Amino acid sequence: MYRLTIKDILEATGGVLLCGDENTEIKDVCINSKEIKPGDLFVPIIGERVDAHRFIESALHTGAATLTSQHTDIVVSEKPFVYVSDTEKALQDIGAYVRRKFKKPVIGVTGSVGKTTTRQMIATVLSGCLNVYQTEGNLNSQIGVPLTLRRIDENAEAAVLEMGISEPGQMEILSDMVKPDICVVTMIGVAHIEFMKTRENIRKEKLSIINHMSPDGVLFLNGDDALLAEVKGDTGVRTFTYGTGADCDYRAENLHMEDYQYVYDFVHGDTRVHVRLNALGKHNVGNSLVGLAIADYMGLDLERAAAGLSEFKGLRQKLIRVPGKYTIIDDTYNASPDSMKASLDVLEDLETTGKKIAVLGDMFELGENAEQYHYEVGKYVATKKIDELVVVGDLAQHIMQGVQDSNSDINCYSFKDNGEVALYLLSVMQPEDIVLIKGSNGMHLDEVVNNMLG
Repeated sequence: MYRLTIKDILEATGGVLLCGDENTEIKDVCINSKEIKPGDLFVPIIGERVDAHRFIESALHTGAATLTSQHTDIVVSEKPFVYVSDTEKALQDIGAYVRRKFKKPVIGVTGSVGKTTTRQMIATVLSGCLNVYQTEGNLNSQIGVPLTLRRIDENAEAAVLEMGISEPGQMEILSDMVKPDICVVTMIGVAHIEFMKTRENIRKEKLSIINHMSPDGVLFLNGDDALLAEVKGDTGVRTFTYGTGADCDYRAENLHMEDYQYVYDFVHGDTRVHVRLNALGKHNVGNSLVGLAIADYMGLDLERAAAGLSEFKGLRQKLIRVPGKYTIIDDTYNASPDSMKASLDVLEDLETTGKKIAVLGDMFELGENAEQYHYEVGKYVATKKIDELVVVGDLAQHIMQGVQDSNSDINCYSFKDNGEVALYLLSVMQPEDIVLIKGSNGMHLDEVVNNMLG
């Protein structure tokens, strides 16, 4: 991390030092008083339920200094108090301040689906040739991105940052902080459509990632997404597409599966590189492809860059083979209609002599058309070669209805809670059976996985 002092914090935020030494060194920035370490600057965020200013005293038992928007007079303390009008805005100003110090390429990744996996795959590809810093965990929000920027490795030769939004206007703030040199938009889906209203609005918001891109920057769009492909010539910046389509600038050819891994040829002009991808799902071919496209654009050795993909281990979606029992596709982290369809594709693609069972739960934040989106997933299930559908949750009943209206060959079951789902699966699953378990994080379907692993 870059060395910062309270003097830097004052410069970044325009804050006022109420007490303490401006030469005090700041090691990290922390928003959780329970996680603060010696030398950290505590930033008390005012949330919807909790105002973290009440934790300043306890945070300073360990931490080096604090921001505050509620102390306007002189404070008696040996440790620095810095007054700012808005602590969340100040946190973002600190992130932007550190970003201005980092002079190497910054890649910003956004999209409705696949941000985390794409970011991880880009970092994996570039790490074959460069020292790469990337977003830690899911720090991709208005609060997470500035924390990510503060922690950037000053010795890194490139940074790959994930940028997530849920409401209009948020990408403008993130783009202004990150100022990416290379932008990636993975897909336009219906996640957060409750706040955005239409997919076209989501596209507009996601594309505002380029608003503060460097003047000579470049945009990579998923050419397999029709909403993105159609705006390629209208972005106002240098733009490339990637995907499996013949019209994509960077594309995957000769795509097939070998031993649960996708194999393809990366093609761009006269360049052709053989790729073996250690990841489930055809959608991850595109996620890996853009990493190679960026490596090619940056002039890196593509053979070295591609090598890491055969050992890729970053997926939240896990294939768990229980010896002598069954196989679980654990995809319980979160869900949207697009990611759920992609997971169903994975289930269908896996070869087995046993049954294929899909356990699907509610998908959240889909707004007034949530029931229709669930029904459409059910219609999609009906087109898949699977044997059983198990649903849990009120909205998931519409998934079952969509199946029952379209395909009577798929056996459908509904349960009231995760415990009942687990008991059912444990009673019916046999060796060679495969079960996909997926739903929004709030459905806690990881409980089903844990019960099955017992």
